[in-house]
Amino acid sequence: MVTESQVSGGNVVDDGVAVDVVVDVVLPCLDEAAALPWVLARMPAGYRPIVADNGSTDGSPTIARELGAHVVHVPERGYGSAVHAGLLAATAPVVCVCDADASLDPRDLPRLVGPIDAGSADLVLGRRRPTVARAWPLHARAGNAVVARELRRRARVPVRDIGPMRAARREDLLALGVTDRRFGYPLELIALAAAAQWRIVELDVGYLPRRGRSKVTGTALGTVRTIRDMSAVLGRMA
Repeated sequence: MVTESQVSGGNVVDDGVAVDVVVDVVLPCLDEAAALPWVLARMPAGYRPIVADNGSTDGSPTIARELGAHVVHVPERGYGSAVHAGLLAATAPVVCVCDADASLDPRDLPRLVGPIDAGSADLVLGRRRPTVARAWPLHARAGNAVVARELRRRARVPVRDIGPMRAARREDLLALGVTDRRFGYPLELIALAAAAQWRIVELDVGYLPRRGRSKVTGTALGTVRTIRDMSAVLGRMA
């Protein structure tokens, strides 16, 4: 399959022309073979995909590598582990994080990077807007709303979604010292950024039905695990 952009060394090759890597995109991955071709084909020119594979058994690493992505193997299970490993592997000044299940469109990433490049924001979060009702099950949406409300109350951060798409500067992210290696990672990141007085901006992004089997908020059990991990982070904040 031919992608719109492929990585070659330190450059992205777009339509046969080498483009300097401007942004690294960390894609935490666990068995996303069905979604990766679509996700990687929509990566903007100059955006290098780093697939942080968390133990896939469906051939995801091979597919990602064949489609031009840089693959990092992450033996320690957990969303936070995958994101952190991808962040360590990144080299671009600005780093994005985006789910690899095709629920988010990589073509939205430049809009999130814009305020970072302009110097008007330190962390830009994608607020999910479902394109169809089944894209975001009710139990997952309700759980997210509860956690976001608690974050607003405790950290005074005016965010409405603890979403999986975001952009920030790599060195700043590493300096925050996020320690959670499970589903509490994005919540701790936002809380620490707020404590550090980062300028946090939230922009709407489309939320699509994921491709393949859901392992997190697409199931009630996954939602419970996510809320459990995030509740632990809220407890530490208290």
